[in-house]
Parts: sequence; C-alpha cells; structure tokens
Amino acid sequence: MGNTDKFEMIANVYDTPERIQIAKVSSDAIREYLVDAKSKDAIDFGCGTGLVGMNLLNEFRSMLFLDTSENMIHQIKQKISDYDIQNADTFCFDFEQKGLSDLHADYIFMAQVLLHIHDVQLVLSRLFDVLIEGGHLLIVDFDKNEKIASDIVHNGFDQAELTEIMTKIGYRNIQSKTFYHGSKIFMGQDASMFILDAQK
Repeated sequence: MGNTDKFEMIANVYDTPERIQIAKVSSDAIREYLVDAKSKDAIDFGCGTGLVGMNLLNEFRSMLFLDTSENMIHQIKQKISDYDIQNADTFCFDFEQKGLSDLHADYIFMAQVLLHIHDVQLVLSRLFDVLIEGGHLLIVDFDKNEKIASDIVHNGFDQAELTEIMTKIGYRNIQSKTFYHGSKIFMGQDASMFILDAQK
C-alpha cells in the first residue's frame, strides 16, 4: 500500500490527540451502519495503530487488524497483549501487491486509508472478494478537496465517482453522506469527511 515506509517511521508516535479524536468520530460513524454485528467477523483494513478498530472491538465477534506496515502491526499486537484482548488478531499484508483467496469477513472498514491507495479500483475489487455474500464495506475518508495538492495521497474523493467505481466492481446498495467537518484535519486544511456503505 502507498506510503508504508512513512508509516513505518511514525508508528510509535502515531497516536496523537488529533488522530485519536478523528478515530473516535470515524468509529462512531461506522457504528451507525452495523447490523447484528455481534455475530460477525470484521477486518480493520489499513488499521494503522488500530485507533478505529479498538473503538469497535466490542461490536463484533472477532476483528482482524490488517496493515502493510510491520511497525503499525507491532503497535497493535502490544495493545492486544496489554489489554488482554481475546477476539482480535493481526495480519501484515499488502492488497496492492496481491489478492488473498482464503480470507473472509462480514464487515470490512477502512478509515482514512483509501487516500493512500494508488490503485483504488484494484484494492476495492480485492476487498469485494474477501467479503462474504451480503457483507459490507464501510469507507470513511475525506471529500475531494481542491486545496490539497500532493504526490503521495489522493486529495479526497467525489462520492458519486467512488460509487460509480464500486458499482462497476459489483457492490450494491451503496449509500454515502458527509458526516463531519473539521478544522485543519487534512494536510493542514479544513476538510469534510464522508462515510460510504456498500454491500456485496
């Protein structure tokens, strides 16, 4: 996945008050879309240090924290051990490099992850394969922001364009909305975040 080397360097100082706050806002938004999740298995995709997934642990039967950065995964393993968490596991893997046929989940969520992914359609297709029939992918990310110019991340996403890409892949019942506006939350710029729910 894009920018793994950057995340490797900041893993042990990643949990700033700002990131913890955004993770709380993101996990609260995701929680609203969960249905009968206590009997379901989830993947926190591009989990970083697990700030979002940790907030949602009690909502699911099990959670797999998945990231491309070994150092981020190390941080999660430490939290799982420190808090003696029984229903979580970790996995270091890069879906931009290859797909994975033997991994399945009822829910996959990704918060501020898509903007780091170079080939959005490829990764969303591979995640579609991981979802069980009827499973949900929940994406929390930034709305397209013309003030952002970056070589390393997308400048957010147009919800309609993203819906179109996902419809072509095979996702259905796609719904999305902007749910949060924050000051200087996206590369030093004021920005809004959306949540998108799509079903297989």
